[in-house]
Amino acid sequence: MINKENSVVQKSVDFAIRIVEYCEMLEEKRKYVIATQLLKAGTSIGANIHEAQNAESRADFIHKMKIAVKELEETKYWLVLCERSKSYPFETDLKESIDELGLILYKIISTSKKNSRS
Repeated sequence: MINKENSVVQKSVDFAIRIVEYCEMLEEKRKYVIATQLLKAGTSIGANIHEAQNAESRADFIHKMKIAVKELEETKYWLVLCERSKSYPFETDLKESIDELGLILYKIISTSKKNSRS
């Protein structure tokens, strides 16, 4: 069950669903390699955020969120390739959504680090 009060969890699920739909469209256009890479990275963001919700410690939480950020950065890379390629369809709102999700994740990590020092 998704915690509706946790906006980063909800945003990660919403983003993953949109990535799945976008990758299905890429596959319809026979863009299998990038579709596969983008699907793995784009859905892994939310998986790691979900896993972080049950972290064993603050350090474990920060570590899992950092993994989510790594997956986010990889997803951005695949989206840039799609955006810059003339033969790929591109959805600008995916880029805007991942940028927003990134800002939230970086803020969570920064705040969590500050609070662990207190």
